[in-house]
Amino acid sequence: MAPRSSMLPALERNLPYCEPMDPDQIARIDNASMAILEDVGVVFRDEIALEDWRKAGADVRGERVHLDRGLVRELISTIPSTWTYRARNIERSLPFGGKHSIFVPMTGAPFLRDLDDVRRLPTLADLNMFHKLAHLSPALHSTAHVIVEPMDVKVSHRHLHITYSSMKHSDKTFMGMTTSGRNAEDVLAMCDILFGADVLEETPVVTGNCNGNSPLVWDETMLSAMRAFCKRKQPVLCSPFVLGGANTPASVAPAVAQLNAEALSGLAYTQVIRTGAPAVYGHYLSTVSMKSGAPMAGTPEISLMNYMIGQMARFYDVPWRSSNTLGGAKTFDAQAGYESAMTMNSVLHAGTNYIWHSAGWNEAGMHCSVAKFVVDAEMCAMGYRMAEGVRWDDFDEAMQAVRDVGPGGHYLGHAHTLANFERAFFMPKLFDNNSIEQWQADGSQEITARALEYARKILGEYEEPKLDEATDEALRDFIARREREIPAADAVNTEY
Repeated sequence: MAPRSSMLPALERNLPYCEPMDPDQIARIDNASMAILEDVGVVFRDEIALEDWRKAGADVRGERVHLDRGLVRELISTIPSTWTYRARNIERSLPFGGKHSIFVPMTGAPFLRDLDDVRRLPTLADLNMFHKLAHLSPALHSTAHVIVEPMDVKVSHRHLHITYSSMKHSDKTFMGMTTSGRNAEDVLAMCDILFGADVLEETPVVTGNCNGNSPLVWDETMLSAMRAFCKRKQPVLCSPFVLGGANTPASVAPAVAQLNAEALSGLAYTQVIRTGAPAVYGHYLSTVSMKSGAPMAGTPEISLMNYMIGQMARFYDVPWRSSNTLGGAKTFDAQAGYESAMTMNSVLHAGTNYIWHSAGWNEAGMHCSVAKFVVDAEMCAMGYRMAEGVRWDDFDEAMQAVRDVGPGGHYLGHAHTLANFERAFFMPKLFDNNSIEQWQADGSQEITARALEYARKILGEYEEPKLDEATDEALRDFIARREREIPAADAVNTEY
């Protein structure tokens, strides 16, 4: 019998925030963002949204919506600051917001590096594998959704199989596809089957992501998906897609001011759709190389912006999302490790709640690496332990051990050490700390080889958390019906 997969509770952070802005600078960013919303405006390329804004009292001029700061503040004040995500396995439900954070794997990769470290196009079986790895990783709280694009499934049917894979191969919480409003409705219908229609009214069970088009544009695809989720009281990440220096000013503080305006416009619209709908201040944050135009990760400016965005989200009292373990390396090399570690440290010290892209990301998101996925998952466990802060519960016992051992002794056999050695210091599975002689005797494996060997091992031990048979049949029947209804064309489903 394979061991039952464990999962760490939602991270409750006990480290101080890193906050580079003083109150006057927070006010300066807020005022600049509100001035953008009032004077420049935001384009909403969607007739329904434009009519919604007219009814809400906004100044609508063609597709450009000018938002009074008083209206924005009134609307975002109704966004919940905390909630609980219900998982299929109720024991894996998660408090969220405030001091609670969750780690979520990467999504959207059109390629993978597989169990043989070969870069190729992914299949549905590869997506299933990553969902299993997410299920088996204690520090990952979610299976996300489209970790890799299943290229052997028609685009118009893909959202159905991606959602079913998340539901079938793990009992953790997951994300829902927002590739169109109709696709989002399909995802929510599948959630009704899995949880029961009444449950979605009571608590969040799935998360959607809606990307804005920086600078200052929201399109119909994202807005229609946003409406689907908000009407059902399911959280959406309102995420400007920032490439600093390309679609924002080439300077840290002004870039944050623009990003903040974009996020606020999306957050405000969630409350126009449905007052009290849960929503998350989101962003995808990268800077652009002024030599090549390529997106960069792990740079000092990205860390500074994360710290600032965390301050702004707390200023508005809304939970927020950032991206983790990002990098531009083409293989799982030292660059990948350095960039990912730099990014993780900044999002943890910034106080991020929804820590997305936490495992597998490489090559600027173009591929998900199996080796990096399992190492990133262990890095999340290390970051989790750091962010928990210092434990004081055994302090008095340890001080007694100092008296017991005295000068010149050792603690290895002491009762306090025997009681605490497993929790005292994090012991990585995938990082080698042996002597070089032992490392050589073990085959001189570097981290990629060790990680792939480990991935094969835990996949061999995977035990599926079985769906209820009737629920599974209902989900498969729904997918079959929708595949008959949606034309099998390589196009986004907007009508069927």
